[in-house]
Amino acid sequence: MNCSKGEASRINLPVGLAGLPWEDLDFLGWRDPGAPDRSYLVAPRGDGLVGVTLRVPQGVRRSFTKTTVCSVCMTGHPGSGVSLLAARRAGPSGRQGNTVGTYLCADLACSLYVRGRKQSQLAGRHEETLPLEARIERTVRNLDEFLDKVLEG
Repeated sequence: MNCSKGEASRINLPVGLAGLPWEDLDFLGWRDPGAPDRSYLVAPRGDGLVGVTLRVPQGVRRSFTKTTVCSVCMTGHPGSGVSLLAARRAGPSGRQGNTVGTYLCADLACSLYVRGRKQSQLAGRHEETLPLEARIERTVRNLDEFLDKVLEG
């Protein structure tokens, strides 16, 4: 939704796509192995899917983030486990260079962290009291709010 057809045709799909745990994914997110500053996210919206491209903003060092908590799934990570990623806005606003940024799990595996299928390396991790379904709903809601900002162009 926020790139040209030419850019979309050059997107490298994630390795092992068929073997992903689809039943545990609220969205598909991956880093481009050929261009580590680029990431992609595909999520269900309405009756279909929406895909957006993400980048580490220019001038942001990969090893430096101001937070260690993902703003989508609220998982805490040590060191560089959270990345500031920016998405160009859709439409005319994006063509003018306007972006929306958010802090995400660096590996974009939010769904797996929420479900306990993947563990953060954060020592002394605090356990949430919210039930799993409420954490999943919060993750989806936070992602939807981010995508709303990208798509409002």
